[in-house]
Amino acid sequence: MTKPTANRCVVLANRPAGVAQADDFAIVEAALPTIASGQILVRNHYLSVDPAMRGWTADTGNYSTLVGIGEVMRSLCSGEIVASENPDFAVGEYVTGWFGWQDYAAVGPDRIVQRTTREEARMALGILGLNGTTALLALTTIAEPRAGQTVVVSTAAGAVGSAVGQIARIHGCRTIGIAGSPAKVRDCTELFGFEAAIDYRTEDVGARLADLCPDGINIYFDNTAGAISDAVMPHLALKARVVVCGTASYDRWDPWPTGPRVERHLLVKRARMEGFVLFDHMDRLDEAVATLRGWIAEGRLAFQEDVLEGIEACPDALAGLYRGENRGKRIVRLV
Repeated sequence: MTKPTANRCVVLANRPAGVAQADDFAIVEAALPTIASGQILVRNHYLSVDPAMRGWTADTGNYSTLVGIGEVMRSLCSGEIVASENPDFAVGEYVTGWFGWQDYAAVGPDRIVQRTTREEARMALGILGLNGTTALLALTTIAEPRAGQTVVVSTAAGAVGSAVGQIARIHGCRTIGIAGSPAKVRDCTELFGFEAAIDYRTEDVGARLADLCPDGINIYFDNTAGAISDAVMPHLALKARVVVCGTASYDRWDPWPTGPRVERHLLVKRARMEGFVLFDHMDRLDEAVATLRGWIAEGRLAFQEDVLEGIEACPDALAGLYRGENRGKRIVRLV
């Protein structure tokens, strides 16, 4: 095999006003990175594509530092260590971390999130990574699911939502999904075990919830905000818990989104609403991954992956995610 001499990188070319489109990125060639003492060189095999990238490239403030113009797009990636100047990491090991949309990354141990294997390298970006651990920790730490309760999940066929529904069922809950196409509705019920699913594009969400949840919704796992969540709020049960995990329905935050107010619902139902960002819970990552891995081995946790081929797919990958093109966790495969 010819030794590579260049590193293809996907950089942010423009600051998008909404969701970053293909022409907001550029693919450039840079010199192959060299490693300093304590660093490793990772050959990326898989690049993650996540809704949170909308906020990382945003034209308004976010919980995370913005990706700078001309910088490699921030991303979790899985790959193989091909050179090492760190005694704790050996050539041939597989790791997942903040390596960015590029072929190679020279990083220190602070950029590594977890060790993985060749067999699990792709799952480490989805069900055994950011998505699965978010689903497990957000549901259990904020929502505190209890057997017999009703759980409603938006973007229920997505990488996070599908895991939430299955984990809720493992805890003995009744699950209702909200998704955006007939195919995704079928995925909810046939693949992920939701008792029922609602197509928000063709059905009246509020009316369907009234039929499906006559005693109210105990837990709402919110990945969308916006009109879908507005339709859910009137159906909260007494002492309901609302987990705010994503705001996928907003393509921009300037002007600030407006809509029906939730305060009266929270007051009358004595409900609780709380946001969740995984970065606040990284100390529990290994514990969560071990739990998820066990459920997969037992056949209790299914997942889907939407794999795009080649670094050329990166520029439009995020926009396609927001267009709803993916079925499951979106990943770009390099090798």
